[in-house]
Amino acid sequence: MELRKAEVLGFCGGVRRAVRMIERELEEGPLETLGAVVHNPRVVAELERRGAHVISSLEEARSGRVAITAHGVGEKVYREIEARGLELIDTTCPIVLRAQRAAASLAEEGFKVIIFGEADHPEVRGLLGWTKGSGVAVLDPTAPLELPRRAALLSQTTKGAELFAQFVGRFLEHHLGRLGELRIINTTCPETGRRYEAAKELSRWAELVLVVGGRNSANTRRLAETCARMGIETHLIEEAAEIDPRWLIGKERVGVTAGASTPDSAIAAVIQRLEELAGREVLAC
Repeated sequence: MELRKAEVLGFCGGVRRAVRMIERELEEGPLETLGAVVHNPRVVAELERRGAHVISSLEEARSGRVAITAHGVGEKVYREIEARGLELIDTTCPIVLRAQRAAASLAEEGFKVIIFGEADHPEVRGLLGWTKGSGVAVLDPTAPLELPRRAALLSQTTKGAELFAQFVGRFLEHHLGRLGELRIINTTCPETGRRYEAAKELSRWAELVLVVGGRNSANTRRLAETCARMGIETHLIEEAAEIDPRWLIGKERVGVTAGASTPDSAIAAVIQRLEELAGREVLAC
């Protein structure tokens, strides 16, 4: 049996940056993170062990230091952190920060900001928090919308550029005649797109693909969906212990990919387990 890794997989630059920032700050003492630093239970548990305690509201902050996660937050949260006299550790991904600035600028100019994304995703909640009430999160571009004459389309950064382009196309088909001015800003993350393309390439080769990452990660779930749509048997796992040897029966080509919030250690453990079962070294695509 031959094993391969996707050409691009695991931690993206924004997530790696956020985790390293938290690790450096932990050298100075414990802190709280407003929500999970990344959508990966393994990473969150390790940081918790070292003193980074997850809280759901600023009222729970006890250390005097609070970290904003890579997903970012809305403007009101920054003001509340300052009002409470808390030390801020801002790990917001630079690409998310760019999307926040775009949302704020468009709202200031009087545009209704329409964000392609899940309304309950922390990044999207943060983006909406910069629109001063003029934003809305939408997944279905054909859904009825109250539209002023000026509207702008942005995307959750972890949506692929191809998906955003499809969203924009269908939005134009259904709503363009009602608009006097429309602005479209591509706020998707190129790293996300590279992972989707690498997953597709891997799926063209493989008979079985294992996608490693947190089940609470939208990016990881989307990777699994991408592989499954290629007609390949696909399993989303969080750790090596979940691998069922029966999946490998009759499989000559097995691929491994991982979400942008999946640490190197989790990928390495999966590969080691597969090597034990297959008796082969994993090859890079």
